[in-house]
Amino acid sequence: MENRLIIAETERLILRRYKEEDFEDLFAYVSDMETVKYEPYRPMTPEEAKDSLAWRIGTEEMIAVELKDSHKMIGNVYLGKREFEALEIGFVFNRNYWGHGYAAESCRALIRRAFSNGVHRVYAECDPLNRNSWRLLEALGFHREALLRKNVYFWKDETGEPVWKDTCVYAKLSTDA
Repeated sequence: MENRLIIAETERLILRRYKEEDFEDLFAYVSDMETVKYEPYRPMTPEEAKDSLAWRIGTEEMIAVELKDSHKMIGNVYLGKREFEALEIGFVFNRNYWGHGYAAESCRALIRRAFSNGVHRVYAECDPLNRNSWRLLEALGFHREALLRKNVYFWKDETGEPVWKDTCVYAKLSTDA
């Protein structure tokens, strides 16, 4: 694999930029209702997944997570630059790989790298109903800072009214590490 694509490696994972060959693996999880249940998008069609892949290839914010042993791409971590030396983190993994510690392993490596590069704060927003996400954030040493009540909506109901959702805000500071 070209070294310019690799961002970090862990014992079991390669964290890298997306590439064209990731389409099948990406579509496998972005088209799955259970996997994207808390995401701001619905399960994607093949055409939507192709567009998403093109965007992912063109941005440095989306990091593909690949298994070292099989070279299967199993998910992604999002690291978006924000003001005041902060990054926003998010993660989505193929549900066939949930419960194996891959999300924790990849996030730990990327957070460690971010803090060593001078980032002051890494934060995440998640739906309070998404227990798997907030439990992972807490296991990674994040602290719940806020519960924002009915602050966002991604969909409208059949009458055109917004379906409001709550948001938990978690953060970890470089001094927490």
